[in-house]
Amino acid sequence: MFGYTVPQYSRLSPSDLYTYRMFYCETCHHLKSEYGLMSTSAVNYDMTFNTIILDSLVSDIPHFEGTGNSLFCVFKKPAADSDLFRRMAAYTVLLTKWELIDDSFDKPSVRSNAASLVLGRAISKAEKAYPEYDESVGRGFEELRCLENSDCGDAVFMGRTFGRSLSSAFGDIAGKEAGKNPEKIFTDLGALVYIIDAIDDLDRDYMDGTYNPLIGDRVSYRNKEQFVKDNVYKLSDMLNETIGSFQSSYSAVRGNMKTNTGISDNIVYFGIPDSAKRAMTDSNDTMAGIKNLFDGHRKRNASRRPSS
Repeated sequence: MFGYTVPQYSRLSPSDLYTYRMFYCETCHHLKSEYGLMSTSAVNYDMTFNTIILDSLVSDIPHFEGTGNSLFCVFKKPAADSDLFRRMAAYTVLLTKWELIDDSFDKPSVRSNAASLVLGRAISKAEKAYPEYDESVGRGFEELRCLENSDCGDAVFMGRTFGRSLSSAFGDIAGKEAGKNPEKIFTDLGALVYIIDAIDDLDRDYMDGTYNPLIGDRVSYRNKEQFVKDNVYKLSDMLNETIGSFQSSYSAVRGNMKTNTGISDNIVYFGIPDSAKRAMTDSNDTMAGIKNLFDGHRKRNASRRPSS
């Protein structure tokens, strides 16, 4: 489980925590049901949050009971008959596909190749089922790669460009009933996640020699801790501006949300700012990449993972 759209669990009511765990587990069950056991390695906080936001606007997911705490929870069948869950499962597999392709451009590795091989059948199935999602996600990564190749150093612009391409798939998943504003939420969220990820990956990108819009020519770079200290006001302003834009776009549709507003409010106003703070202060990565799940290179942050 990885991602930045994490609730602040201490502020969730017992009922909201229970509901969040249900969504968390159900995303995993639908991945397993539609795309096989190995596809569950791609389940992430962002997928869970996006599903909650979309369902709160279109009410596609019927009431369902959680699967409860179980060591073998992943083998259980989905409890909710929901097209939204199925579409989000396909989207997650396709996003993982393009993340792995992007990794191979940055720095080819045995991990990326192994992950692509293991998920090959799931990826092929998702491509055939939803070619339009595959195209929009692929376009986003292609646009981002072009900006990287041109040495663009505007992380906010790059994030918004990337988020805009990804949001078109969410607009289709939500349908006309949700209106246009949800696409702005996901554009702003894509920009925010891109910036937090860039901060989080400073040391790794420097050591690997891969692109990071914050480092530039890398001449004066020593380590993440020193870089953040030297650029704390610039980075803080960038994060505050992007978080504010995202919260504003969320507020614009908040009145149209029918369910689970306690969970989404928690994530938007407490969880995501907390993830940004951790990225600025932690020496270890907040989010483990999908390729690292296949070789144990990074351990998952179990203290922030809800039990299923």
